Amino acid sequence: MGRHTLIGNPPIEVDLRRSSRAKRLSLRVSRLDGRVTLTLPQRAADREGIRFLHAKEAWLRAHLDQLAPVQQVAIGEQIMVRGNLVPIVQGAGKRLSIFDDRIEVPGPQDVGLKIKAQLRQMARNALAGASDRYAAELGQSYTRLSIRDTRSRWGSCSSQGVLMYSWRLIMAPPTVLEYVAAHEVAHLVEMNHSDAFWAVVTSIRPSYQTERQWLRSNGDTLHRVAFDN
Repeated sequence: MGRHTLIGNPPIEVDLRRSSRAKRLSLRVSRLDGRVTLTLPQRAADREGIRFLHAKEAWLRAHLDQLAPVQQVAIGEQIMVRGNLVPIVQGAGKRLSIFDDRIEVPGPQDVGLKIKAQLRQMARNALAGASDRYAAELGQSYTRLSIRDTRSRWGSCSSQGVLMYSWRLIMAPPTVLEYVAAHEVAHLVEMNHSDAFWAVVTSIRPSYQTERQWLRSNGDTLHRVAFDN
């Protein structure tokens, strides 16, 4: 539908969208990237939405102030890898290397993109290994595994047996990555979130509740690291 700028210090860019399902005006702030969206019912006038937006300005600014800033990946910064904060440093070699206590990059160009590419590969390897183990334990098999940068979910399992995971799970503690793999593989048995499904999860990942809570409490911080530079 468009975009509206709420003038102020700082100005706020607001995405405007219409929804046939919306029955009232609603304002949403993404915890992941701070994006602001104003949703209007189909028959609501644009000026009605703008008035609503200005009426909610104080609430909106207070909400945005509570969000942690987006972290840009660069030499001298720290990012989380396998649950540990590690510094990004200038390396002496020509290749990027990720160690347990540091990330060495060959130069300042495209630091974020290079680290992102290696983290994606690390995530694929770890998630494929975990998925294979849990699938074998349940006597199941999946058809394909894909790695994406999803914002709304950490993983999914389709009715065709395709597993999808967020590569950012490699930034979380390994136990959390294991839980997500167990969760999605369990869907090969139960394509729902019934008591029977959680019984399957418990059978292969008894500690899942603690790991699930970690994602609920800390997952949004993983999305607030910007690798595209």
